[in-house]
Amino acid sequence: MSRPATGPRRLAFFDVDGTLTTATTLFRFLRYYLAAQGHGPRVYEQRRQELKAMTAVGVPREATNRAYFTTFRDADAATVTRLGRAWFEAELARGGLLNASAVDALRGHVARGETVVLVSGSFPAVLWPLAEHLGVTDVWATLPEITDGRYTGRLSREPMIGPVKAEAARLAASVHGADLADCFSYGDHLSDLPILEAVGTPVVVSGDPRLDERARLRGWTVLPGAPEAPELELGACAEAAP
Repeated sequence: MSRPATGPRRLAFFDVDGTLTTATTLFRFLRYYLAAQGHGPRVYEQRRQELKAMTAVGVPREATNRAYFTTFRDADAATVTRLGRAWFEAELARGGLLNASAVDALRGHVARGETVVLVSGSFPAVLWPLAEHLGVTDVWATLPEITDGRYTGRLSREPMIGPVKAEAARLAASVHGADLADCFSYGDHLSDLPILEAVGTPVVVSGDPRLDERARLRGWTVLPGAPEAPELELGACAEAAP
């Protein structure tokens, strides 16, 4: 999903959930999407608890990510895209979704003429409105499989998590003619370690004690995290409903 560039050869890779945002976009959007589809809060809470239970027993993030997308089986892709944009606009109006310290860092890279690349386990319907808001044109994401205009509930490739993020960084650097040793990477979770270690300048957004400790031991820069914004009122979904 990366577009070749002819300008700067220093890239800044940004994770999204917990790094640029104060919350997990996948779950913020899922709650909004289900409400817009006419489901009551219990439907979201049940699905959220199912996924949390998988994490609690040690199921890898890649597997919970795949399980998340089964929720969208047979969903109309155009509707998901439209609701993704409506959700993000509602979040902006509500305030608090974006982590100011990470967004300021991103804007600093842009001001210096460096190319920003979002690398996230979230998916395009949710990420592109954020990318457009931040003026970012390169997005590497988890890609749900879409057939005949509908989500199948499967993924078209491996989730953009862990080592897959590091591989995406290598591919993006190749596309842009950049040397990873000259690049930056921002992440907040231990699963971001592969992409952080792949670049010359890793930066951690505080939030995961395990990653914070590694950053301290290695002398990496640590930016402050931010508290999660309160959930949107479900009434905000009414105007976006199909």
